[in-house]
Amino acid sequence: MVSPDKVAHDIGEVGLIRMVGTIAVILPCVALVQVLANSRDYRQPAAAVAVWLVVLCVAAWLIPRLQTGGLSVGETTAAIAVAVAAVAVIGVTRRSNGVPGSVDLAILGTIWLIVLAVISRPAWVWIPGALIVFAVHSVLLIRDGGLGPTSLSKLEAAGYIMAAVLIAFAALRPTLAMHAAMAARRASLASKSAAERAAAAAVQQERQSRLAVLEKEALPLLRGIADGTLDATAADVRERCARHAAILRHSLTGGEPGAGEPMAGLEPTLSAARERGLLVSVQLIGDTGTPQSGVAQAVLATVDAVLSALPPHQVTLTVLASGDDVELYLTFAAPLRSMPDLTGIGPGLPAAACWRAALGAAETGGGFLELSWRKQGAT
Repeated sequence: MVSPDKVAHDIGEVGLIRMVGTIAVILPCVALVQVLANSRDYRQPAAAVAVWLVVLCVAAWLIPRLQTGGLSVGETTAAIAVAVAAVAVIGVTRRSNGVPGSVDLAILGTIWLIVLAVISRPAWVWIPGALIVFAVHSVLLIRDGGLGPTSLSKLEAAGYIMAAVLIAFAALRPTLAMHAAMAARRASLASKSAAERAAAAAVQQERQSRLAVLEKEALPLLRGIADGTLDATAADVRERCARHAAILRHSLTGGEPGAGEPMAGLEPTLSAARERGLLVSVQLIGDTGTPQSGVAQAVLATVDAVLSALPPHQVTLTVLASGDDVELYLTFAAPLRSMPDLTGIGPGLPAAACWRAALGAAETGGGFLELSWRKQGAT
């Protein structure tokens, strides 16, 4: 299946990381070349060279961190601190009569560090960092050239550079997030569609396997009954026919095999028990068919009485239909909070129903409920 997170990452973050990484390498390298080419304009050229080498090392450290979801608070603080220190050192080592614009180049060479904060942290984190860098740059520039038209024009240029770059990346961030969300939504829909197709294919395959079993076992059974080699009244033949009929009904309708009137009536009771904290697991074997008159109500009343007396825990309900007889077993591991009275359930049932109800206790503290009856029309 398609991963929405992977698609969002590929579309948004990878391109942004590559762009910032390229800027983080190119700008410090340009600044380093400028220092080497105009070393006489610096009081300590070696210090300026060291600054840009350190900045390159910081780029190698921080850029890969973007791939893990952005910089942490500590890493963001370190990036801003490096930017402030780089601008300060370049401004201090530059001679006042040096090449114009060299301090502005320091702003260009370190602006990408603030961009990392823009990408990774909210505005209240990176805006103060950008203002500190600009303030340090302004103080050093005014110290060297005074508060004159030249200094003010340089400050204006530096401010424009910082504002333009940072605003551009700040605006780019929600745009990329929106495109990433759209890509994730498309990928999620594609994944859901693929899952639905896979589920449909699995259901179809399961039904085909059931029908293949019927073709292999049920058709010879019917042929045997038709040509007289099998006795249709024999118990084993009737049981096999009932089992295959239940499998066929389940294959064609998707319903639970063996589901009949008693089990359908038990659904509300089982749902209420689950709401009370009972974890009821149901096992159905065979076809319960149609019970004698009043049997479904008796089954419902008996099971409800026992479930109502149980505390929340795991309970297993097993229904076994074999031939004309149906048996129900409810097993539980916790003791009953009160002993339900089952004597009033079943006396009015017809004798042909063969109704029997028994409630027993186990030595471990749990117990069981056993019910049995015969289907309608049983001989």
